[in-house]
Amino acid sequence: MQATRLTLICHARTVAQKQARFGLDEPLDADWLARCAQIDHHYRNVRKLLCGPELRTRQTAALFGDEPEQDQALADCDLGRWRGLSIDDLLQAEPQALQSWLDDVEAAPHGGESVAQLCRRVGDWLASLETRPGHLLAVTHPFVMRAALVNVLGCPAATFNRIDIEPLSTLELRFHGVWRLRTQGPDQESPR
Repeated sequence: MQATRLTLICHARTVAQKQARFGLDEPLDADWLARCAQIDHHYRNVRKLLCGPELRTRQTAALFGDEPEQDQALADCDLGRWRGLSIDDLLQAEPQALQSWLDDVEAAPHGGESVAQLCRRVGDWLASLETRPGHLLAVTHPFVMRAALVNVLGCPAATFNRIDIEPLSTLELRFHGVWRLRTQGPDQESPR
């Protein structure tokens, strides 16, 4: 049986990320978008290209292929009324709520999705891919990539906030009976 190969790519930088704010449905930062267009993407025109529904993931996915399929499972964490706010804003306005959200993976003081709910959503999505052999490229968000790592490595959801995902970073996962994280060494050729 052929393995499922999943490459997750974080969307390119947005102005909200530069300002340390939770995302809205904003476009990519214009400077980053100009730089991205010059990058030689070794995943260009992969057979199956997926992306979250947000503008920033659709714009990033366009760097890898012409017709990405939007998948709601790849949507950013729903942060409810905190969308567009910075941590500094929340430290001023709702310090206890912010601390509760950071300490308790089940907490959703913003009225949106908790970290635990996000991890379950991403875990269910990963399970749905286990019978889809071949290479999938999915452009998504840092929170979704963190949730994927929590699931694949079998970590408690409390480790979610210990993972940093940079813009345009990739995460290689394989499923052949069990999900595995796969790193690529410097001598390995980039997949085409």
